[in-house]
Amino acid sequence: MIMQKTTMTKKETAEKNRKWYTIDATNITLGKLSVAVANLLRGKNKVDFNNNVDCGDYVIITNASNVKLSGNKELKKFWYSHSGYIGGLRKRSGKEMLEKYADELVYLAVKGMLPKNRLSRRIITKLHVYKDQGIDHKAQNPISYKIK
Repeated sequence: MIMQKTTMTKKETAEKNRKWYTIDATNITLGKLSVAVANLLRGKNKVDFNNNVDCGDYVIITNASNVKLSGNKELKKFWYSHSGYIGGLRKRSGKEMLEKYADELVYLAVKGMLPKNRLSRRIITKLHVYKDQGIDHKAQNPISYKIK
């Protein structure tokens, strides 16, 4: 019986094998979109996935303003942020987030799906979210990715 060695993915080899994916967020539920994008960013779709190495791909999300919120979240869910100053609490409804801050809404949803550590702060920089068609990334040769 021949024993094969287990190989660990290294940072240098992971950087060479990165791809660019583009996702159209039109009529996709925010939860399904954020889970799929988080898995692509981490590299969980690859055979040589390693959770302590950034082996994920780049993701471009277009038409973020057309994403769907399930249930009654447009009216009943609120997103909060605080400036750090007295009275600096900001409260936004789901409807307001979709109309004015759709790119921030998708960004925060994907960020929430990533692990809370130093590596995830490096991983989230590979995400590009645009409200509409956004900037054209033809030079990167992005692959169209369909979410089921």
